[in-house]
Amino acid sequence: MKPLALVLSSFLILVSSLAAQRPNVIYLMADELGYHELAFMGGKNIRTPHLDSMAAEGIVFKNMFAGSSVCAPTRCCFLTGKHSGHTSVRANGGGTPLRADEATIASILKPLGYATGGFGKWGNGGRDSTGVPEKHGFDTFLGYYDQVHAHTYYPPYLIQNSEEVPLKGNNGGSQGETYSHYVIHDAAMKFIRDHARQPFFAYLPYTPPHGNFDIPDSDHAWALYKAQPWPEDARRYAAMVTMIDRQVGEMLALLQELGIDGNTLVFFSGDNGANDYFKSKDHPRGVHSGNKHPDTGIEYRGNKGTLYEGGVRIPFIARWPGKIVPGSVSEHLGYFPDVLPTVAEATEATGATAPADIDGISILPTLLGQNAEQKQHAYLYWEINGWTAIRQGTWRAVRTKQNAAWELYDVATDPAESKDLAAAKPDLLAQLTALAEKAHEPIREGTFTRTDRHERDRRAKFGKQDDTTLEASPGGVKKKGAKRAAAMPVEGLLPNKDWKIVRVSSENTGNSKYAANAIDGDPDTLWHSKFSGGTVPPPHELVIDLGSPHRIRGFVYLGRQDGGWNGAAKDIEFAISNSADAFGTPAVKSTLKKIKTPQTLDCTPTTGRYVLLRILAEQREVNELGSAAEIGVLGE
Repeated sequence: MKPLALVLSSFLILVSSLAAQRPNVIYLMADELGYHELAFMGGKNIRTPHLDSMAAEGIVFKNMFAGSSVCAPTRCCFLTGKHSGHTSVRANGGGTPLRADEATIASILKPLGYATGGFGKWGNGGRDSTGVPEKHGFDTFLGYYDQVHAHTYYPPYLIQNSEEVPLKGNNGGSQGETYSHYVIHDAAMKFIRDHARQPFFAYLPYTPPHGNFDIPDSDHAWALYKAQPWPEDARRYAAMVTMIDRQVGEMLALLQELGIDGNTLVFFSGDNGANDYFKSKDHPRGVHSGNKHPDTGIEYRGNKGTLYEGGVRIPFIARWPGKIVPGSVSEHLGYFPDVLPTVAEATEATGATAPADIDGISILPTLLGQNAEQKQHAYLYWEINGWTAIRQGTWRAVRTKQNAAWELYDVATDPAESKDLAAAKPDLLAQLTALAEKAHEPIREGTFTRTDRHERDRRAKFGKQDDTTLEASPGGVKKKGAKRAAAMPVEGLLPNKDWKIVRVSSENTGNSKYAANAIDGDPDTLWHSKFSGGTVPPPHELVIDLGSPHRIRGFVYLGRQDGGWNGAAKDIEFAISNSADAFGTPAVKSTLKKIKTPQTLDCTPTTGRYVLLRILAEQREVNELGSAAEIGVLGE
């Protein structure tokens, strides 16, 4: 009979051998990171020594693209291997769920004995929906389910497997004691350590450097930038990127400490194209020049939210010691849907298979230097908020609105997409637009069984998760007779307790952005025009019944109070009538400022019972959407 110690030793050797046949996979996705901001991509301002080393030890992809130009849809493309014409999450509301039947990277790996963990910003279904991570293959997920919740680093709590994890001393916004990202990163490191002796998939969709641009003054990264001659937000943004870089270094060091470095495929990328943050006269593409190379001057048109190249182009690197040739650079054309089939092929010895209905193509041959075996995409496709784009080789066709004319660019000679060749090459454009039409299918979203916990998470961004104006019931409906908050400290506002919405051009029901939110007295709720499953073009209208005629002398518009500008009104008009169905000449027209405070519009005093709000254009260049946190009416 063999000694117990020998038996155990043999068993551990066997386990280790089996694990070696099943590579670990880590994917770290930094939120809103610019293409040229990292040092190895040409950036001059931000220090990223660990990512530079990772790039030198692995492969850099120069033509990898995000699945979409905003947070939630791009994560859906990544997880499911589908492009945005086939996914269930195509809008950026934050809570739109995956369908129950959709496969993810985690769900194909978990049945094969992989431990599966996620840490960061989910964005593919709020609590009590079909889209929560624990229903899609994740053993554990700690972070934010709803992306509105994610846009504070000091929330009162995080979510783990649909339950709240309190964070000490936090008040939402930028106030608190516990920096949430530290908690998330520590949990990710613990997950890797705890599962070092079995295969694991660690998905790290970290929120930094997405705004709010908050990083503790005690963080070592802040000391590197606090004296720089940039706006404070630009300095803090840079510090957040360097913080992520340091944490990548910690993670790679941990893999070496655990002896699993050579059996772990590590990816790092952004999640969508850069925002031209911190623009000025001297820096028209932002202080850190995310979409313009500091040396060559080559720039990519557009930014986050658009479907020009600047909206979807991302930094993308992979490292796998002993498998990927160090210092490799690839011009292969690909995007987020390719990650799922790549992971499936890398683990296929264990029985992993990609679903049949995906749009991605494995890039494993490129990772392994087997370029001759690499399959190519017939085309890449994107859609978001009325935008549509398709790329085939070096040709890109783009449409900025559903009813807009298509544009055509050859990015080989015109990376800035400045010369529209649509008129010169009608046949080529027709081929591309025909492909784009076939690539789109009607959206089928997941569902909620209740929404009160989801709405609580969204309010937690502001530290108001316990707001008693919402019931803990399915739908999270306002309590009858609940006290309305004083949303707008503007003198002369008519009381709104008897107001009703009698007509609205559209509202986004999937995440409860109803028209009634514009007159509920709560600045943290908002009405938003439809964006789930396609947008409705402007003008965006709602008609308010004041309950009785009033002498009206003006109006107040309060834009959305979170960090976003989607739908925030720019060109706006109000009309007054005694009929809900007939409005004449507007009482006032105005171009609003891009501010978060109430904006007052005076008009000639007019008597009427009904008010028409019409949003003609939004603050973003996209000009597709409309929204309002609160609408007020000034009376005599």
